[in-house]
Amino acid sequence: MDFALILFVLSIVTGVLWAADRFVFRKKRPAEAPEPIWVEWGAGFFPILLAIFLLRSFLVEPFRIPSGSMIPTLLVGDFILVNKFAYGIRLPVIDKKVIDYGTPKRGDVVVFRYPQNPAQDYIKRIVGLPGDKIEYINKRLTINGELIAVTQVEDYLHADRLQYSRRFNEKLGDIEHQILNDADMPAFVAQPLPFAGREHCTYTVEGVRCTVPAGHYFAMGDNRDQSSDSRVWGFVPDENLRGRAFFIWFHFGEWSRIGSFH
Repeated sequence: MDFALILFVLSIVTGVLWAADRFVFRKKRPAEAPEPIWVEWGAGFFPILLAIFLLRSFLVEPFRIPSGSMIPTLLVGDFILVNKFAYGIRLPVIDKKVIDYGTPKRGDVVVFRYPQNPAQDYIKRIVGLPGDKIEYINKRLTINGELIAVTQVEDYLHADRLQYSRRFNEKLGDIEHQILNDADMPAFVAQPLPFAGREHCTYTVEGVRCTVPAGHYFAMGDNRDQSSDSRVWGFVPDENLRGRAFFIWFHFGEWSRIGSFH
C-alpha cells in the first residue's frame, strides 16, 4: 500500500472541501449556524493532512525495522526517522528527483526501494560508491584494494535465539559502527539472483568481487551473514534512494535505544 499516495489523495479531497467552504459556503451560512459535518470531518482535517504529507515527503519519514539484517546497529522493532532531503529533493508520489544535491557517503545507513521489487523498502549500509571495486572474500571487506580493518570485541548474544555472533568494530569513511559474523556460516554467496549489472560481479567459493557501476551503490547489512543485500540481488540505483536513516525515535520496552546511531 502506497501511504504517500493515500495521503496525497486525502489532502486533495479535503483541500477541495476546505476551499469550497472557505470561499463559497461559509459566506452563505448564518453566523450562528453550526458547521456541517462535511466541514468538521472533511475540510477540518485538511491542514493536518497537508502538514503530514509535506513533512514526510520533504523532511523526515518514519520507518519500522522489520528484520535483523542491520543488527547490532538496528534491532527488529526499532522505529527510525529518515532524512528525506539528504540526497536531493524528490517529488512525492512519483518519486522524481528535481533538485540534485548531496550523495551517499560510504558508511551511511540508507532506506531505498528494493531493486527487485520497488514497492518494498529496504535498509542497509552503503559500502561501495560508484566506480568502487568491492571484494568480500572470506568474510573480509576490501575497497579499492584496501583491506578494511576490523577489531574484534565481545560476542553479541541474540536474545531471540540465544545464540552468539562474533562482533567487530569497523570504520567506513568517517563512520564507525559494529558488524556481526557467524563462525558457522560459509563465506560464499548462496544463490545470487539475476540482476542488472551482474556482469560486474564475480562469485567464487570464497565470496564475491564487484565493480560498482556509475549511478549505483553497493549496500550491505551489518549482520553480514544474515543479510540479503547487494551480494545477492545487486546494486542500488541512485533513483531508488529514499533517504538517510539517522535517529531511533521509539522501541517498545527499550527506551534506552532512543537516540541517534551510526
